[in-house]
Amino acid sequence: MANAIQEFNDYRAKMNEVILGKQNKVINRLFNLDTNTYAEGALSTKTKEMLGLVASMVLRCDDCIKYHLEKSFEQGVTTEEMYEIFAVANIVGGTIVIPHTRRAAEFWEELQAQ
Repeated sequence: MANAIQEFNDYRAKMNEVILGKQNKVINRLFNLDTNTYAEGALSTKTKEMLGLVASMVLRCDDCIKYHLEKSFEQGVTTEEMYEIFAVANIVGGTIVIPHTRRAAEFWEELQAQ
């Protein structure tokens, strides 16, 4: 299933290049702001990725969820921590988040298997 991870990352990189290549000042600044928001600061990058994951799950953005899952994995989030993150997202977002939790759990398993 590592293919799903590679496909997601390849598509994301390709389309980001297309979008940023158009040199739209607002979009480029938004991307820059996003990058800087998740940089190390008073909160660790690990904490920021976990916050981003909860927000993405509550907002039900599957691409955002995959992105923050992978970043959380890179930051050393454990499976036990991840399922607490899932719990927070579900309690905040309600049962409508459950389908996204299923897909998130599947992607988390793929990350661990690679």
